[in-house]
Amino acid sequence: MASLLANEWTRTGESVTVVTDVRDDPATKARFAFPVRHRPRASEWLHLLRTHDALIHFNISLRALWPLLLIRRPFVAVHHGFYIVDRSGRRDWRENLKLWIAKRATKNIAVSGAVAREIGIPCVVISNPYDPFSFVTEPGRARSRELIFVGRLVSDKGVDILLKALAMVRERGLHPVLTIVGDGPEREPLEKLVLELGVKEQVTFSGTQSQREVADLLRQHAILVVPSVIDEGFGIVALEGIAAGCAVIGSNGGGLPEAIGPCGVTFPNGDAVALAEKIQELLTNRATLTELLANAREHLEKHHPTRVGEQYLTLIREALCRN
Repeated sequence: MASLLANEWTRTGESVTVVTDVRDDPATKARFAFPVRHRPRASEWLHLLRTHDALIHFNISLRALWPLLLIRRPFVAVHHGFYIVDRSGRRDWRENLKLWIAKRATKNIAVSGAVAREIGIPCVVISNPYDPFSFVTEPGRARSRELIFVGRLVSDKGVDILLKALAMVRERGLHPVLTIVGDGPEREPLEKLVLELGVKEQVTFSGTQSQREVADLLRQHAILVVPSVIDEGFGIVALEGIAAGCAVIGSNGGGLPEAIGPCGVTFPNGDAVALAEKIQELLTNRATLTELLANAREHLEKHHPTRVGEQYLTLIREALCRN
């Protein structure tokens, strides 16, 4: 998301520098049309703040905000998540401190109404953009596969729920294929679960793929499933699936339904029976699937980088005026 917005702002003539705590990788430097500073030293941090008009910060990090104690600049905090430490919704002192700091920001942005409500801070809601150049449809191309999941293979993402739902659908006489794109610590347990459920011939583990490869795989499938057990702050993967021509089935907690919009259906988090019913519905009712896909263009327009970038710039300019 940082790359999409920085590219958009650079295109409009703004001077943008991205600062990240990711280690420097020389192979990626040529990819960006704007400078990127990896893990800057204290002196460089201070120089960057002196030479820029505002600090736009994605998710509060206590280690990144100390320069504001020495150099006053408009501070725009962008909240992508709920600042919780476990599934119970608990916050420790660090997360509470981050929210205390956010209350003192010049402006706050939440990527979904769900995030704004949960963190309890007055926010302007500006939804995330997607990459409209990588994730596109190919008119006339047949979709030879039914279901796809894209994401890290960790327990929070609910792939086990999806596999259990797939087995239930199989018992009802339907045999859709499922492609699982991504990798992670849960891959081996999930491969064992596939064998236990008797759906081995329906499931393919594709591992980690490049963005271009993910986009191409999405274009081969009819339905993207996002079965997160936790509440997602938003869910860019849903937008990417919609842009590639998929209808979406997603869990209904957090901000994921806002990302899906009118282009999919939702089910209660962790409910494999309800998920199986949604899968069956879309596999057997072509009219419903067609109706969902017909809503894609209008929904995606709201999340185009140009539109989202303009919304950010408007708010940033307001922050500069306030300062």
